Amino acid sequence: MTIQEFLVFAGRYPWALLGVFVSVPVATWVVGRLHRCGQGGTTPWKYLYATLVYISCVPGLFAAVVTAYSLFFTSANLLEVNALVYLLPIVSMVVTLVLLGQNVDFAEVPGFHRLSGLMTLIGVSFAVALAISKTRVWLFFGGSIFLLFAIAAVAFVFMKWGIRAGFRRSSEQKERRPDFMDELGRHR
Repeated sequence: MTIQEFLVFAGRYPWALLGVFVSVPVATWVVGRLHRCGQGGTTPWKYLYATLVYISCVPGLFAAVVTAYSLFFTSANLLEVNALVYLLPIVSMVVTLVLLGQNVDFAEVPGFHRLSGLMTLIGVSFAVALAISKTRVWLFFGGSIFLLFAIAAVAFVFMKWGIRAGFRRSSEQKERRPDFMDELGRHR
């Protein structure tokens, strides 16, 4: 089964898609009402929030990549795609993360640091692939060499952070998000 066949298959069940992707933000809102303010990072709630984040973000990231690929690489018209397959998972992910952010600090959610690292890695990789595709960088680079080095430096900083955040051991200390100027100063 190809990805296109999977998307067509999923589009045949609109009520199931609607039920799944609406229930996750609703469940996040309900969980936020079940505990007292400031208690979202305590033991039972943080694991429930982690589950809701992963249930929302994994299909949301997949849909974001497929939608961006369809839009930028195949030049598909987003007005002709199934919105429940392409856009609803992204909206569900965003709404879930917004509701979660109101109830608990993301640092207290187990595994969120790795998931945000994965999001960054996917986003930067996609941006680099899109830049290479759209600028037709083959053998010669048509822009200035400074622009090429700046693109490479920015991509390197975010990919380095994303890989460290995604693949660090649980015993290692969490790293803060990169500050671009600090990273450039370290690599000179």
